[in-house]
Amino acid sequence: MTATITAFERSPDGGKGLARDMRVRWAFEEVGQPYNVRLLSFKAMKEPAHRALQPFGQIPTYEEGDLALFESGAIVFHIAERHAGLLPDDANGRARAITWMFAALTTMEPAIVEREVARYLEGDETWYEQRLSMVDGRIRKRLDELSGRLGDADWLDGEFSAGDLQMVSVLLRLRGSGILDGYQNLSAYVARGEARPAYKRAFDAQLAVFTAASSGSKR
Repeated sequence: MTATITAFERSPDGGKGLARDMRVRWAFEEVGQPYNVRLLSFKAMKEPAHRALQPFGQIPTYEEGDLALFESGAIVFHIAERHAGLLPDDANGRARAITWMFAALTTMEPAIVEREVARYLEGDETWYEQRLSMVDGRIRKRLDELSGRLGDADWLDGEFSAGDLQMVSVLLRLRGSGILDGYQNLSAYVARGEARPAYKRAFDAQLAVFTAASSGSKR
């Protein structure tokens, strides 16, 4: 049975591949599995039918048979466990890859999302510049630590894994901020992730949705 995921009918990221269904698309592409996409408007995301799947009214969700999941991290983990290609075969390697998945989502991403919230919702506040400086400082601290750990390696722990998929996805949210430019090895790491054929296929699929929505609104 082919799984179905939900995605924005019109993504607020402007087709940049930052919406979290991109991570799920990428995972499916890495493991070579087909998937269906059901597009949702912002209104539909808050209605009871969708909240039955995602109580917080967000995307993506995952449905396959009688299994329904939400949260992109949990969905990617489920895909990685069921299909070869995103987790190492040995138990210790799998455990380390899963650790990096959690690190990306719980250690790296919160401050980066906090920066986005500050920029888009608090830019008119008198204390905005001070807050942004503090958030940027927290981000750089984490990037210093991640950069030191990655060193000159291609990936976080040997071969590419779901941990790298999540970490690259998180770091991409810094694009345009200039912050990542100060970390040559992390910038190269992100570029390697974007260069993967599976990433390109997922990005093109998500971009096609945004392009179609934009074209439709101009008619």
